[in-house]
Amino acid sequence: MLIGDLARKSGLSVDTLRYYEKIGLLPKPLRDGGGRRIYDASVLRWIDFLGRLKATGMGIKARLRYADLRGKGAASLAERREMLEDHRCFVLAEIARLAETLDVLDDKIDLYRRMEAGEPVDPSFESCARTKHGAATS
Repeated sequence: MLIGDLARKSGLSVDTLRYYEKIGLLPKPLRDGGGRRIYDASVLRWIDFLGRLKATGMGIKARLRYADLRGKGAASLAERREMLEDHRCFVLAEIARLAETLDVLDDKIDLYRRMEAGEPVDPSFESCARTKHGAATS
């Protein structure tokens, strides 16, 4: 597929695809007789995976390192697995942090619903709700 097709299917701009190729996140594609980039359909799975790594907080340097290791094939399997295991731990910690934040939001929403319904509420709770760990929130 041509770069425009890849852009439409991946949701990335042509400029982003060219940039990713330039810095090494995407492998160099084949070129047709006119010099146009020809991409294999498998690059869509790679772009999707890169997007998931980015969305879960993996920085560009780590994604570049992973892409470099991927290019080395089977010789880098252990190192790639270790990178993903480390990143998985980071993602799990982030999920736990977000779950705690969600609990605080749920408590605040419940408080406002009770206040709107005219229920008596401890005024100090409105100004400073506490998380499970005692950290103040507003």
